[in-house]
Formats: sequence, C-alpha cells, structure tokens
Amino acid sequence: MKYGMTKLMVMAHLRKTRDMLLLLAVVLVIGACSKSFLEPEPLSFFTPENVFVNKEGYQALLVTMRKDLTREQTGQKNFLAHQWAASEAGVPWLQMDFTRLTPNSDTYQQFVNQINDIFEMVRNANTVISRIDDIEWASETDRNGILAEALWHRAYWYYRLIGNYGDLPFVQEEVRSARVDFKTHSRWAILDKIQADLEFAVQWMPVSAAAGVPSKGAANHLLTKVYLANMEFDKAVEAASAVINGPYALMKNRFGIDAADPAKNVIWDLHRPENKNLTENKETILAFVDRWEAPVEARSPGLFTMRVYNCAWYNNTLAKDKDGNLGMIDKGPLYDSLGRGNPDVALSDYHSYTIWKDGDYNSKNTPDLRRADVNWWDRDELFYNNPASSQYGQPFDPQNMDNPSEYWARIYAMPFYKTYVPNKPDQAGVPYGSNGDWYLFRLAETYLLRAEAYLWLGQNELAAQDINQVRSRAHASLISAAEVTIDFIFDERARELFAEEPRQNELNRVSYILAARNERGYSLSNIHQKNWFYDRVRNLNNFYDHYGEVTQLGQSPRIEPYHFQWPIDDNIITANTLGRINQNEGYVGAENNEPPLEVVE
Repeated sequence: MKYGMTKLMVMAHLRKTRDMLLLLAVVLVIGACSKSFLEPEPLSFFTPENVFVNKEGYQALLVTMRKDLTREQTGQKNFLAHQWAASEAGVPWLQMDFTRLTPNSDTYQQFVNQINDIFEMVRNANTVISRIDDIEWASETDRNGILAEALWHRAYWYYRLIGNYGDLPFVQEEVRSARVDFKTHSRWAILDKIQADLEFAVQWMPVSAAAGVPSKGAANHLLTKVYLANMEFDKAVEAASAVINGPYALMKNRFGIDAADPAKNVIWDLHRPENKNLTENKETILAFVDRWEAPVEARSPGLFTMRVYNCAWYNNTLAKDKDGNLGMIDKGPLYDSLGRGNPDVALSDYHSYTIWKDGDYNSKNTPDLRRADVNWWDRDELFYNNPASSQYGQPFDPQNMDNPSEYWARIYAMPFYKTYVPNKPDQAGVPYGSNGDWYLFRLAETYLLRAEAYLWLGQNELAAQDINQVRSRAHASLISAAEVTIDFIFDERARELFAEEPRQNELNRVSYILAARNERGYSLSNIHQKNWFYDRVRNLNNFYDHYGEVTQLGQSPRIEPYHFQWPIDDNIITANTLGRINQNEGYVGAENNEPPLEVVE
C-alpha cells in the first residue's frame, strides 16, 4: 500500500554546507530589518559599519540572502503557494473570489503584503551592492564574486516582484534614512536593469558551488527568463544553451534514498527532498537547503507541502460514513501519508486530469511517469480509515458528505510525489510537510525555457526537440513541431514543474509578450482588461465554472482580467508622500497613477 512509504526510517546522510554554520550569527547581524522598505531601522550594535569590515562580513549577508530563498516554499503562507493558487492549477481555498482582493486587505492568503517581505530581501542585496567598495579588496575576483551574487539575488526578487505586481519603484541602493519620494518604474525599465546586472553577474559567479549557493548556471537560467520577458529571444536561447551545455544532465536512472525500491520510479527519486542536493543529482541547478537535523535557528518551519496542497480529507464535514459517524480520522498511516491538508491551494481538474489526456491516454492509463499511480493519490483512492466505522477500509463515498454537491471543490487528486514530506523519525507534531531541500531551478525547466524561445523565433522543430527531452525522460509520447504552441509548453510546464516554478509570474510574462506582439487580439494598451493569463485561467480552471455557486465558506469562485497582477499594498503608496507609487489598474487608487519612469538612472 502507498502508506507503507511512511515507514522510511533510514535517511541518506547529506553533507551540511558551510553556510548553515553561519546562519545563527547572520540572524543576529541582519535580523532586525524593518517591516517596510520605506522605513529602514538601525541595527543596534550590529550596524553595517561593524559588519562590512572584511570579506567575511559580506559573505555573512550572502548567507542571509540564500536563506531568504527558502521563503519560496517553506511555512504555510509561502510564496509558491500563492503562485499556484492564482493559476489554472488551483485556487486559494479561503479566498476563491479574487474580487475580495483589495490594496487594503491583509487577507488570510496574504497576496498583498508579500511585497513588503520581498523588498526586505531586496534591501539586503542593496546593502552589499552599495557597500561593496567600503573596504580594500585583496582581489578583483573576491569583490566581483560577492557583488555578482548580490546582484543575482536582487534580480531574482525583482523578477518575482514585477511578476506579482508589475510596475514598481526600482530601489537600487541602500536606503540609509527615511525616504518618501519614490517613483514607479515600468516593468520594462526594471527588466532592462536586472538584465544588465545579470549579464555582469554571469561573468563572475562560480561554475560550481555548494548546495544552496547560486552558481553561473543559476545566473544563466535566471537570465534566460529575463531575456524572454524582455523579448530578447536569441539571447534567451544563448543563455539557456550555456546551462544545457554546462555541468548538468537530466536524471534518467534511479538514484538516491529510495533507489532500491522497485515500486518507485525516477520521477519519485527526483522529488525526494533528500535527493535534491545530492552530488549525483546532475539536474539540480539551484535548490535551497532546509534540514531538520540543522540547528533550530537554521531551519525553517518546514515545507508545509502536505498542508498547503493536499485536501482536508479528514474534515468532519467530509469524512462521515453512511451512519453519520466519522469514517476518516486524523490518525494512522493514511494521516501520516497525506498529512493534515488545509488546503491553501485547492487543486483543479486541469492539473489533476486534463493535462494528462493524450490521444487514447488519460490520467489512469498514461505512460507518463509524472502521473504514475505510485506518484499520485487520486480521489477514488481515499478510504475510510477509522477502525470504529462500519465502513472501515471501504472507499470514500462522497454521498456521505454534509454537502455532496461540493465534492468537486473539497476532494481532489493530490500529487503525492511532490507533497509527501513526512515527519522525521525524531520529529513530533502534526504532519504538515517536514523540512527538506527544494528546487528553485533545475535543468528540465531550462529545456522548456529554451523551447519557448525557439517558439517565439518560429523555430518549432528545435522547440519540439527540447520539449521531447523532458517528455522522453517521463516516458510520455513525443510531439512534433506542428504540436508546439505556447499553450502546449505551459501544459508541459504544469506537468513537470508543479510547486517549483512561480506559475502566476510565468503566465504574466507570456501575457506581456503576446500583448507586445499584438497576437491573439491582445494589446499593451488594454492588457488589464484583456490578457492571456485571464483567458487561460478562466477557461481551464474548473473552479471558475462554478461562479454563482456559493460554497459553505460563503464564497463563489471568481476572477477578472485585472487579477493577472495583484494590488500593491496601499500603506506603501500613502506613506510615499513626496513621490508617486502607482496602483495597478482595476484596484482602488489607480485613478491617481502617473506615467512610470522608463529608464532606471
């Protein structure tokens, strides 16, 4: 049975990186960041003047920036959860109606206040960038290597910021006193700036690096995304090719912690957290490090994958048997396997079923290992696990629910191979998804990025070859050049990169490309009223087919075209009394917008 996997007691011994040993010290040095990027606070005794006195001081802040990357997929309200909840693949369960999202709403899902957290990370990078010449460097290599990584981190988070929010102020230096005169830059100006920064960074970042440390490959991978967003498609091919021709390879054979288990497959191996930073895993370009065995100060609250993405199958409104008693309970092997799902991201039929249809194949009979039975927990595989129930061991019957009509929303298939991160043998507490390493960039995405660049260049044969590299490893049927479309590529990204890519950001990026090229009737002049993001999400996400149906939560699933970007926190706008930070169109306050700056000086 699948729940036998919860009895894994022997974990592979993974080498701790030297960065982990520095984390406690760095938390003390840098941990006093303010809550708003507009209002810097002094760092008491641990001021920059006391820290940036030698190379080690700069390296300590780089460690903090590497740890910041864990925010993508750790803790319940993590950034990637928001990305997938705002896509074709899912919805935010407690906020299915996006019209409730306003610039003043500090919502349960926290789409709005993310901007403040990310600007703190930008500020850390800017501190290093601004102070890089405060000391006499022993060598240009040392100086430029540290500067390059700081520029990479700033570019990483600005790519995410403009994906979330669009036009924003580009803050490019350490803010050493209160400022209230920021002005908005266009996303195109920001793209130009981070593109130039990454072109510098890629020259100085190392070819190989310790686990969790960005390398030249990570720089070229991120640069590929920026080139695509900036419509520099030839350069995107060049940057992606530098990664693909580098020290990486798709993993096609069994490896790692469960390699000896014949019931599993290479896709299962690829997504074990214990395997993501193994030396033998040649597919990893960058994965953050988060270990349960690390000191408490150096580990996150956990990945929370079982909480965020798995359905609340044990909930007393769902779990009743035919007698009205609890048929499913939050105890036992089933609970250890699926955990205490909330869910923060309720998954759609698009991700669970639609994208696995291929000719005569469907989600049940596809040869695609990414939808293999061992890798998923389907709706019809839930069973009553309460020994006291008269239906113990029998399949779950949705007619026993308090509201059987909500079965479509409350019970869904779960990508077990991605979400299964059980408690460690010495870890007590609720199984939400324990600590573990997680991919930020891996080679399969690089192939799909290059395929997209080839598509925009009209080189569909080359695009198909890259897509087939990924599909071949998964044992999926190969495609022809005639089948390559941007929609197919994004279906493939959903099959391959669930809970890895920032989905809303990537959909947003393509929406701008199509609008700038005036394709499919899209235009930059009315992108907030008509865009590819909305059309794709509205057409493919079955939750929005139920608009008008009010769930027990008192909500009806709803999304509008302007939700392709999220509202900017109104507190940031109102505090900026001597400048103008624009609000995104569709949200209250946008009527006061001014033309954004088109160049970062």
